[in-house]
Amino acid sequence: MNEKKKLEFYGGEWMSFLPFVIFLVLIVLTTFIWGSISDGALWLPAFLALIVSFFFAKDKRHYAEALIDGMASKEAIIPVVCWLFAGVFSRILRSSGLAAAIAGAAAGIGVGPTLFTVITFAASALFATASGTGFGTIAAAMGVLYPAGIALGCHPALLAGIIISGAAFGDNLAPVSDTTICSATSQGVDVPGVVRSRLKYSAVAAAITVVIAVILSSVLGSTGAAASADFTYDPMAFFMLIAVVITIIVAIKTGDIIIATTIGSVAAGLIGVLTGQFDFLQVDKVDAVRGALFTVSGEGLDRTVAGIIQTGLSSMLQVCILALLLFGSISIMRAGGGDTKLLNALGKVAKTATGAELVISAMVIILSTIMGLNAPAILAVGASFAKPLSEKFGFTGYRAANLLDAQSNTLCYAAPWSPAVIYTIGFAAGTSAPLAAISVTPFVIYGYVLLVVMTGSIFLGIGRNDGAEKLAKK
Repeated sequence: MNEKKKLEFYGGEWMSFLPFVIFLVLIVLTTFIWGSISDGALWLPAFLALIVSFFFAKDKRHYAEALIDGMASKEAIIPVVCWLFAGVFSRILRSSGLAAAIAGAAAGIGVGPTLFTVITFAASALFATASGTGFGTIAAAMGVLYPAGIALGCHPALLAGIIISGAAFGDNLAPVSDTTICSATSQGVDVPGVVRSRLKYSAVAAAITVVIAVILSSVLGSTGAAASADFTYDPMAFFMLIAVVITIIVAIKTGDIIIATTIGSVAAGLIGVLTGQFDFLQVDKVDAVRGALFTVSGEGLDRTVAGIIQTGLSSMLQVCILALLLFGSISIMRAGGGDTKLLNALGKVAKTATGAELVISAMVIILSTIMGLNAPAILAVGASFAKPLSEKFGFTGYRAANLLDAQSNTLCYAAPWSPAVIYTIGFAAGTSAPLAAISVTPFVIYGYVLLVVMTGSIFLGIGRNDGAEKLAKK
């Protein structure tokens, strides 16, 4: 496909957003009206949106090429591969007795649902900040902390939302996060300086998040799971924490979730087998309770190969298929010029410094929320719009970088179609407390609080001189 050729739609450039509009309408129907949380409630809206939009494209071949380009892009394949590897790692942890051991130990020292929810946010935020990977954080936390919290009686949707909140905190603040790097480089400022100037916003939002989480946990109360939970556990399961620590260290050192989860999966598999948490191989006499990394059962052509690793891979199919379909929609929007049309329309609104900051925020929030991705939205808005606006209205590049990064980590993490939420409910599907995307969305507290904090700073004029002292020394 000729990249310079625009994909034209009947009705103009705004019609390139049609796949997203149809998708959202169908999501509302399937979740709110019909109350479905099945795979089809996610896949079918995304697929049908592409089918309907096809007939509005003037050049059908160009439409098909744009769709394939999006699905085959590096942007689409990287998260899919990461999810598959993380899915196996998380499933191995979940299949061990580690979650039960953590829940039992926590209950033994008097940790209740509310305190455990706060601990979960802190642990998720620290892991995400250290590693810079939001998805890696969700994989580890949903594999260990989520089932442990459910056993303790934590509210499922709140606990899942808190895990995503911790991931968003780290994505927002971590020096090695792609959003931090993209926002800083697009404004021509240094990453360490951006992180230091951003800390005040992140810290305030995190503190408010903890307060709200405590209040919600108290209001929602225990699910009753703790009362009926069997807190007997195998102390040997705690050795699985070695694999978790190894994975965290590798993630911090490399910043690569595939490397970290590959090493983590091997370590977790070895430790699990050696400590008796599960078997390496079960043939014919499959023990569903004990589990095994690999199982072989049946006879002849009906012989089945399965196990913990296979289950981990299959558990990620929903989010992988949905991601490919959504990346196809993103490519169609870009090929049709919809993103440029939106940015140009918003760019004409800025008349004052406050207006410029609001426009930058609106640009990056809308794009990141529609796409479910923040780094591409930052790159789209950063150099072309945010930098010229900051220079025109006199606020620093650090401030523009903070707006880009923080605002792109708000609704992007909370939208029910976002990869973060879909990824999270994928892990929850195999537990005693499965979730619907729409039930998790209200509890991604950090995203909403950060949105309020950053928007409030705009109207109050706080932060427009972020990093000014450092710039003055240059």
